[in-house]
Amino acid sequence: MPTTSLPSTPARRRIVVVGGVAGGMSAAARVRRLDETASVVVLEQSPYVSFANCGLPYHLSGEIESRDSLLLHTPESLREALALDVRTGSRVTAIDRAARTVTVRTADDEYRLGYDALLLAPGAVAVRPPVDGLDHPAVHALRTVPDLDALTARVASLPADGPRRAVVVGAGFIGLEAVEALVERGLEVTLVELADHVLPPLDAELAPLLADELRAHGVALHLGVSASAITSTDDGGALVALSDGTRLAADVVVVNVGVRPASDLARDAGLRLGARGAITVDGDQRTSDPHVWAVGDAVEVTHAVTGETGPVPLAGPANRQGRRAADAMLGRRTTPQAPVLGTAIVRVFGLTAAVTGASQATLERAQTEHSTVRIHAGHHAGYFPGAEQVHVVASFAPDGRLLGAQAVGREGVDKRIDVLATALRAGMTADDLAELELAYAPPYGSAKDPVNMLGFVAQNVLDGTMPQWRAADVDDVLATSLVLDVRTRGEFDRGHLDGALNIPHTELRDRLDEVGDAADGRPVAVHCASGVRSHIATRVLLAAGLDARNLSGGWLSLTTTRPDLARTPEGAHA
Repeated sequence: MPTTSLPSTPARRRIVVVGGVAGGMSAAARVRRLDETASVVVLEQSPYVSFANCGLPYHLSGEIESRDSLLLHTPESLREALALDVRTGSRVTAIDRAARTVTVRTADDEYRLGYDALLLAPGAVAVRPPVDGLDHPAVHALRTVPDLDALTARVASLPADGPRRAVVVGAGFIGLEAVEALVERGLEVTLVELADHVLPPLDAELAPLLADELRAHGVALHLGVSASAITSTDDGGALVALSDGTRLAADVVVVNVGVRPASDLARDAGLRLGARGAITVDGDQRTSDPHVWAVGDAVEVTHAVTGETGPVPLAGPANRQGRRAADAMLGRRTTPQAPVLGTAIVRVFGLTAAVTGASQATLERAQTEHSTVRIHAGHHAGYFPGAEQVHVVASFAPDGRLLGAQAVGREGVDKRIDVLATALRAGMTADDLAELELAYAPPYGSAKDPVNMLGFVAQNVLDGTMPQWRAADVDDVLATSLVLDVRTRGEFDRGHLDGALNIPHTELRDRLDEVGDAADGRPVAVHCASGVRSHIATRVLLAAGLDARNLSGGWLSLTTTRPDLARTPEGAHA
């Protein structure tokens, strides 16, 4: 096997990058911008070295019309602009760390290539669930350009006037984007998810908002079940068998149930891996070998809130890691890898959902003490036309530090989650959120922005000004407390909890004796629509010496979490 000789002088230091796309190409481009003399070789096994993988679903839907728009660079454009030696169709099969060479296999050849510094950016590969029949021609993934091409061709082959049925397995970020794209292409879509709610990283109390939006666009949901087998039908389609016995006919099946680090090459080379199979790196992206760096979906990172380690497959961190690794390989000052927040966002038809930091479920698994607050605020001033509610849930440590936040809404979600992600990175507290100065004009926000409101509510909860109860505890509350509904009579008549006493908050001061008699020594569980009026009512009751608590997030949070409990006066479901 021929061996390409190592560079003979430091002036022609060779840096070999294995893998392109976000992390690898970010590193290669940064090396060239910093060092015009370095020899930079990029080895990419696919035909596409730099493409917008996050844009794939939006070309499938037709929203991005040109497929070429997704191809950010070609080997030719990178050679012309940055003098990079980009070799597509080149798979690295082995690393000889002692000789500092990699073995490269192409369609026609195999050779060794020497390096002074090696960067691994192999990315991640789709998890193949234990489902019989994944090789059926109707089954597709949606991670790469070839995946997109195959899926697009399958959809295009379906008759315009015949069955056009799709089953999407996995309701994560990519799965939801695939659902939206296939609906836009005119398919009848069914979504299957093993978890008990869509978008598992989202807390269960917000997920029903997304489920309702999906159903409103004709998507059938099968939650809490898995696909067990895929078989052929007589017409060339597929039959997807679910774990609960359901059978779903499909012309297209899209499977996206997660990814795993593509770390086999690193493992075979003896590099250190973490417990979840990702490559272990230091703050400068250096692996356990001082001449090898690694970036992107295949590397292990630390979560900023929980301290847990593992891969986080996001484009933003991958790009920053590539830049950092390039600086480190060239001996420059670096900004060490900060713990990651896992900030992510997705569009689901007319809704947007976004997360940052730790969810309630994550905090509970980690046994991290926290208080959670909920608000339903307008995305801009309520008196300006078009105000939409932003549903925000945020968790705080006992000392007031923000631990995580999630939001769902039709407008303004991205703005708030970005502010909250920045606050998390800065270690801000509820007091800091309350004091943030954010841009305000009626078309854009409110004088008290939803982020400020989160701070205000959290301050009240953390310092004991506002004792609260949660929708998740409603069964215990109904058994042990008097429920006081302080909404208007009209709101109450449209749906309320069984046994609730309705006294509008404007009448409460004159009817305190009525509350005391009804409570008969029990705690008073107060609620209104969103928590604002019941805040006032709870303070009135506390001042009167009653044991009162306010429902966090109000009726809106309760009916999202437990719609079965909302009843009309006649006892029917509201």
